[in-house]
Amino acid sequence: MTSMLKKLKQVTLRSLKSTGVSALVQDSRWRRQRLLILAYHGISMIDEHEWNGSQYISPETLRTRMQQLKRSQCAVLPLGEAVERLYRNDLPDRAVALTFDDGFADFYHRAFPIIGDFGFPVTLYLTTFYSYYNRPVFDVVCSYLLWRGRARTLIAKEFIGEDARVNLATNDAREAVLKKIRDFAAQQKLKAEEKDARAAALAAHLGVNYDELLKHRVIHNVTPAEARELSERGVDVQLHTHRHRTPLDRDLFQREIEDNRRCINEITGKDPAHFCYPSGVYARRFLPWLDEAGIKSATTCEVGFASRASHPLLLPRFLDNNTMAPIEFEAWLTGVSLALPRRTSPVRRLAGERA
Repeated sequence: MTSMLKKLKQVTLRSLKSTGVSALVQDSRWRRQRLLILAYHGISMIDEHEWNGSQYISPETLRTRMQQLKRSQCAVLPLGEAVERLYRNDLPDRAVALTFDDGFADFYHRAFPIIGDFGFPVTLYLTTFYSYYNRPVFDVVCSYLLWRGRARTLIAKEFIGEDARVNLATNDAREAVLKKIRDFAAQQKLKAEEKDARAAALAAHLGVNYDELLKHRVIHNVTPAEARELSERGVDVQLHTHRHRTPLDRDLFQREIEDNRRCINEITGKDPAHFCYPSGVYARRFLPWLDEAGIKSATTCEVGFASRASHPLLLPRFLDNNTMAPIEFEAWLTGVSLALPRRTSPVRRLAGERA
């Protein structure tokens, strides 16, 4: 059924394009008053887009997207400029801003070389803890390892603290045991080094070559040196909390921002003022705290275009994914996608505290 609906949607979009409706929308005053903030998380170093196509795309798909941006004559703006012009009602036609969350090493190795070929400005929201402690991000790499070991049965006691044999063939089984792995690590209050040792043990148990993942920097963050180089080459490095978490306590929340800002300043020599909620998780209580911290904009994972009616600390974005057909991506660039009914995206968040 889902496949049939997707094909029907693509047929409808091609019809709207062939009849000139898409062109009318993209050149309309309505579109000119809106900013499309494109969101990305990871670009595959090996096969990550096959594991989680809602969060990772292949380098080939990213290049195709950049070609579409150029072909559609989109005005790709730096995020700060785009937000300022949005509220001044001074956006150019087909305004777009590019954002990447987390600061994974694949941005340095895969994404930025492609984006650089097109000369587009880009913002990298950087979680800094795993830049300094440069090992695989625990929660995320455990999810990836369980997928890589999906043909196996997990003897789980070492990893969840209870006797269990888990057939990893289904996504539901993997998600359930991943939660137990995370919870068990939290209960034991494992330090980052201990979490990494447990991830390595999980890889060995599932027959996955952990050293190979380390070699390819799979699910690593950029190092401080890489982040500095990216900044010097024009990448806009902005705030994403230090430990990839948003505590509901004001002091702890402010500490996340302050630690993140201090680290980014040490790395780049610049003072970041734009923020992205980790995993898209936000609460209204955060807004005055962000305002106190001098944050000019904050982006969510809510789907849509930003307009002058959008709260600057609750800006919507569109999360691109590897399963989206080119005609569907183009429909977001033009704005015609909003004319069609949409199902809630089954995005599998890579959530959880990172440190």
